[in-house]
Amino acid sequence: MIRRPVVFDTNVVVSALLFGGAATRRLRQLWREGDCTPLVCAFSAAELLRVLAYPKFKLTVAEQEELLGDYLPFARIVKIPDPAPAVPACRDPHDMPFLHLAAASGATLVTGDADLLVLAADCSFPIIGIEAFMANLPIR
Repeated sequence: MIRRPVVFDTNVVVSALLFGGAATRRLRQLWREGDCTPLVCAFSAAELLRVLAYPKFKLTVAEQEELLGDYLPFARIVKIPDPAPAVPACRDPHDMPFLHLAAASGATLVTGDADLLVLAADCSFPIIGIEAFMANLPIR
C-alpha cells in the first residue's frame, strides 16, 4: 500500500474528478480508500476551485461542490512556511506553490506538467508523472 502523502497538481486532480478513464477512476479510488493522502495548501485548493469554474467544463456550482466533496475531505491541509522552502525556479511561476508544498511536506509531487517534471533531478523530493505513479501502484 502507498499510504503516503502525495501532492497532485491541479491537472491531475481535475482529470481524476472529471474524466472517466480507468486510470482516473483508480486514482480517485486510491484517495477514497486511504491508499494515499493528497496534500493541499491554500493556493492549491484555490487553484482547484478556479479551474473547476472554467466555462469550458460547464459545471454548475452544485456540480463543482460535489466534485470538491469527492476530493477535499480526503486531503490533508499543509501550511507552507514563511519563508517557503527553497526549490528550483520553475518556468511557470504558478507552479511554484506545488513545489513549495511538496518540499515543505517531503511528499512526492505527481504531475503531467513538463515544466515540473524537468526539475525532478534538482529537487530533494520526488517529482514523477502520473503514468509512473499509476504504474507503481499495487494491483487490486
